[in-house]
Amino acid sequence: MNILELFAAAQNLEVSGNKQGAVALYQQWAATHPDDPALHACYFNLGTLLLHQGDNHAALTAFNESVRLRPDFMPSVISLGSALERLGQMELAIEYWRQAVNQLSPVSSDTIGYKTTALKQLARVLTQRQQAAEAEEMLRLSLDVAPHNREELQHWANARQRLCKWPVPQSVGPIKVADVVATMAPLTLAYYTDDPMLALANAYNYCRRDLVWPRKFKTSADFAGRRRRDDGRLRIGYVSSDLRAHAIGYLTSELFSLHDRSRVEVFAFFCGFQLEDPTMMRIRASVDHWIDINGLEDAKTAELIEELGIDILVDINGHTKDARTRMLALRPAPVIINWLGFPGTMGSPYHHYIIADEVIIPPGSEKYFSEQVLRLPCYQPNDRKRVTSPVVPSRTDCGLPENATVFCCFNGMQKLTRFTLQRWAEILRRVENSVLWILAAGKESDARFLELMAANGIDASRIVFAPYAANPDHMARYALADLFLDNAPYGGHTTGSDALWAGVPVLTVPGRAFHSRVCASLVMAAGIPELVCLDPREYVEKAVRLGNDRPALRALKQKLLELRDHSVLFDTELFARSMEDLFDQVWSEWEAGQLPVPDLTNLDTYLEIGSAFDHDVEEFGFISDYEERYRQELALRHALTPIPHDQRLWPLPD
Repeated sequence: MNILELFAAAQNLEVSGNKQGAVALYQQWAATHPDDPALHACYFNLGTLLLHQGDNHAALTAFNESVRLRPDFMPSVISLGSALERLGQMELAIEYWRQAVNQLSPVSSDTIGYKTTALKQLARVLTQRQQAAEAEEMLRLSLDVAPHNREELQHWANARQRLCKWPVPQSVGPIKVADVVATMAPLTLAYYTDDPMLALANAYNYCRRDLVWPRKFKTSADFAGRRRRDDGRLRIGYVSSDLRAHAIGYLTSELFSLHDRSRVEVFAFFCGFQLEDPTMMRIRASVDHWIDINGLEDAKTAELIEELGIDILVDINGHTKDARTRMLALRPAPVIINWLGFPGTMGSPYHHYIIADEVIIPPGSEKYFSEQVLRLPCYQPNDRKRVTSPVVPSRTDCGLPENATVFCCFNGMQKLTRFTLQRWAEILRRVENSVLWILAAGKESDARFLELMAANGIDASRIVFAPYAANPDHMARYALADLFLDNAPYGGHTTGSDALWAGVPVLTVPGRAFHSRVCASLVMAAGIPELVCLDPREYVEKAVRLGNDRPALRALKQKLLELRDHSVLFDTELFARSMEDLFDQVWSEWEAGQLPVPDLTNLDTYLEIGSAFDHDVEEFGFISDYEERYRQELALRHALTPIPHDQRLWPLPD
């Protein structure tokens, strides 16, 4: 057979499920056609198939042979880099991707595609290696070639956040600033601004354009006969990539074991990084059923969940890395709940509820969510059995001055904005004997942060970077800090409860959106509502007063430690019972035919309006005329082209 007949025959074998047969066919053809001019393509397809099967060494051999036969065949050069990355040969992988970028100077539809792929791979690996500046450069080069690539545009904005390059969105060729904002991934947008209406519209746009809604999916009619089982238990499925050594894993570790098995049967569908760790093993042992869905395509996963009779599916990823949102769009269970993984609305037609509390989504703010709001006493669970290293380092060990006030913030650098940096600088200027202790984010990001602080009058000696540490060691060093300074708009979530568990007071100022109010919820649930500020001015003044009053800080620390065993924040048994009560409520609504229908009305219009606002000039979480700005823009558009009435924020005039 010729090369085209080979491809067709191998594809038929793959479609029928006989992938090993396809591998054997490629290998046999290569052995019997050593002089065929298309042999490089045979080896490329063979390598691709082997890579998908996880046979990385064999894939590397195939791609090597393809590149040897034809060094200018870019798909093999790029894939060779991918195989090397999987085998831990990062430097070589980067070398091959750079080779691809440098060789692809002529412009054609093929070379543009190959070049952007190589640049994207480079940027991804460089980001993982905390080489943010070069990652941003690679993404910008990719956008120069293909400015309308949404994925690269999203990653470029995020890279700029990690480097504290403000303003984050900039025009790129024909792409305007508003287009960059509208295209941001939901998590990137949450780091950028505190605008809950824009967050809803952006999430909706992301689901519709980036995730793509399926043509076939289940509806409520397909589950019409589903009722509670005779034993009274509901089958609850938790879907997450983060039930491991990850912030989500640390928070939920104790919850699963505390679920009342007379009320619920617990299924964990794991779709994340496949590396055993103590947190994963603990969670796996505490659920009734652990099901690894890595490598299982969306349709098959949805079929499996449906066959298992899951009543309520809880999405603990949302719009975060490795989520299985496309699978959820197939509607594999009667009820789907958005909880914990992503701090905000999904903007999807297939998430029916969102779990929060009265601080995170106060009454009256339901209009910013496509889901129906469910409330717990505190939306975040916690693990009271978390492991903390018994060896507590000294301040000297961590590069901290022994007798200074140590302010800390262990949130990622991508969450920082110029508004927070300016507040921190003012606090440090007014608390003379003080330092700021923050997480190291990589050489380039750290240098940029020091440069920005210097521009605000803060010497580099006042900034101490904390290197990466294993979670038990990181928890132990918290005790060295005096006050955690939360940042806005995306504040501390797991980092906030970690600090509170360690007895470190957390000062926060909540905004409007979900992600900007989580830390306030934690601080109140921990029993120190006096550290929840009304506005940024109070935040600065209170930080200065406490920073200059070490005895007051010590008293707050002691209060936190005394409250720890009694506060709502760390009452995991209360959390489990409350969660089960919500499941009962949701199922009663399902059985009564009252399942909520997500409201996605006019969100394209809200996206257009919100993206055009200048979020770099002012903090939308603290402006007094927030809704009025949207009203004015809506009224203007309505006057030109009437918009169907929408009760989400306000009725438009006739």
